[in-house]
Amino acid sequence: MQRRKDNKGRVLKDGEVYRKSDGLYMYRWTAKNGKRHTIYDATLEGLREKEEKIQHDLAEGIRMPECNLTLNDLFELWRKNKVGLKEHTFANYVYMYNRFVRDEIGMMKLKDIRKSDIRSYYNGIVRNGKMALNTLETIQNVLHQVFAVAVDDEYIRVNPTDGVLTAIKAAHQYETPKRHALTLPQQQAFLSFIKKTPKFQHWLPMFTFMLGTGCRISETVGLCWGDIDFESGFITIQHNLVYHDHEVGGCYFTMSTPKTAAGKRAIPILPEVRKALEQERANQQELELVCEYEIDGISDFVFLNRFGQPQNPQTVNRAIKRISVAYNEAELEKAEKEKREPQLLPPFSCHNLRHTFCTRLCENETNLKIIQDIMGHRDISTTMEIYAEATKEAKAHSFANLNGKLGISV
Repeated sequence: MQRRKDNKGRVLKDGEVYRKSDGLYMYRWTAKNGKRHTIYDATLEGLREKEEKIQHDLAEGIRMPECNLTLNDLFELWRKNKVGLKEHTFANYVYMYNRFVRDEIGMMKLKDIRKSDIRSYYNGIVRNGKMALNTLETIQNVLHQVFAVAVDDEYIRVNPTDGVLTAIKAAHQYETPKRHALTLPQQQAFLSFIKKTPKFQHWLPMFTFMLGTGCRISETVGLCWGDIDFESGFITIQHNLVYHDHEVGGCYFTMSTPKTAAGKRAIPILPEVRKALEQERANQQELELVCEYEIDGISDFVFLNRFGQPQNPQTVNRAIKRISVAYNEAELEKAEKEKREPQLLPPFSCHNLRHTFCTRLCENETNLKIIQDIMGHRDISTTMEIYAEATKEAKAHSFANLNGKLGISV
């Protein structure tokens, strides 16, 4: 059978056509779904470059016709089929995508998105001050999952987000902020100042509870009286109350279970914690304060604001800041009068209180499994890291006491 040729006498391959009417070269092929598709080029060389790419994609199973899908299209596919995420985590992913991605790079076609595009997008977010690097991790998490769907479904070969955030952090010389525990004197100074300062006294039960249990702020504000068994002496941690503050959708709480099985746990009630809880209940009874907020049928929250609603984590962190500033101002004045160096409180947040409890626990408990269970750490390495940090000072003190006692001086 005679092979077709172009106007220069070159033999055309199967699927190739030279159109005399306009001088264009055309290539037709059949996709896996049986549909026919066509591409064009002004030169045979250009057409064959496109053919080679198509054949390579087909050999690797890449779904060429659907590659006109945009990132927004794929996000909707991911959102429709994603399971296994906590409700508040999923809602936050959707919010962050719609707020920062949809109108920026969401209209780009999947086949056109390269790693350099993601890098440029991330750099632009950081450079324009839209988001801090640590917050950018949320965008990375959702985009990585969305592109993973594209790879799994054979729309693209590789995930363009792989390694990008790590490179961005390295370029900005970013180091993950290390949370520090309060020292024992700092912790005691914080609580003592609250106790003796009338305008802050209502915060004492809550901060005593956090420093005596190591609960996360979401676990603390979500604690219910039904979670506390004074008779058996245990507190059951079985849900989190998460506060959302979005430009779209407004402010609201959602209730969820702990992220991992390790998060659901029972914590023994220390005498100081029992006293703090009893004081909180007495304070509410004196003020005739009743919980006026219900979420998923739950309305017996322990820690309430003056409106009978669960405490907002942001409000709690602002309270810590106000208390610390007031303490430091008073301490500076007192230290000046007493002609000594002031013992100031460092900046800290709710999570530092959890870290402080864990540090105190590590200083007094050697069984890492017990520490892990009480803290609700999924990974023992997290517990070991805090334990190593907490015992470092104790080791130095111990070795100082060994000076001259090992019989190695000659």
